[in-house]
Amino acid sequence: MTKIAVSGAAGRMGQRIIAAILESPDALFSGALERTGHPSLGEDAALIAGCSRSDVSLSDNLGEVLESCDVLVDFTTPKVSLKNLEMCGLKGKPAVIGSTGFTPEERRLAAELAKGIPAVIAPNMSVGVNLCFKVLGDVARALGDDFDVEIVELHHNRKKDAPSGTAVRMGEVVAEALGRDFGKVANYHREGICGERTREEIGMQTVRGGDIIGEHTVYFIGQGERIEITHRAMTRDMFSRGAVRAAKWAVSQPPGIYDMQDVLGLG
Repeated sequence: MTKIAVSGAAGRMGQRIIAAILESPDALFSGALERTGHPSLGEDAALIAGCSRSDVSLSDNLGEVLESCDVLVDFTTPKVSLKNLEMCGLKGKPAVIGSTGFTPEERRLAAELAKGIPAVIAPNMSVGVNLCFKVLGDVARALGDDFDVEIVELHHNRKKDAPSGTAVRMGEVVAEALGRDFGKVANYHREGICGERTREEIGMQTVRGGDIIGEHTVYFIGQGERIEITHRAMTRDMFSRGAVRAAKWAVSQPPGIYDMQDVLGLG
């Protein structure tokens, strides 16, 4: 039985992760962390998530929450995730990080903080999305430089970062397959007389509106033909189930930085 604690437990993703833990026969919901001052501190975290009572209270004490668990699942913000990773490293607790919006410097710091523990750090925990990552690399290598690549992502109007971590990872996968530096070829903005499209650039377009959970499409556009690879998220439960799967996997791994490709055996 894997004892799993959740950081960001009262948030939309945190609540779905709690539900997924409670539904898993070989996992135990053991801790719930939220920011200091959250209005629901002290309340039963499972009840907040719309589940049956668990007697796990929402807490702002990271140390106590880590003492209660085998692994911490964190879907918060880069700043909070880095703080939690640092403490996980000191306590020797595995971590699963699904936060998005990390800068390149923050990603390097996360890897440094987690180097002594098994840590799964992935922008998207969905099995389907991670299969897309693998397929995108294969498609890009097969098509080479004869097809233009454009990526369009859609999310709800409350999402704070743009483009999404999943879209960025898709761009990185394609760029790597084509032998390009994503940081140099990503094009996030076109306006006015911006000149012809270069062969190397990878267009990144963002749409925000309503309650869209998440949609990503990668276009490979050639002369007279177009390939579109799309993933649509219809519920957050696929992310939460993937996170619980990653948590149960991480506790038996040696120290190192992993992603969902490793968890799913797609690497």
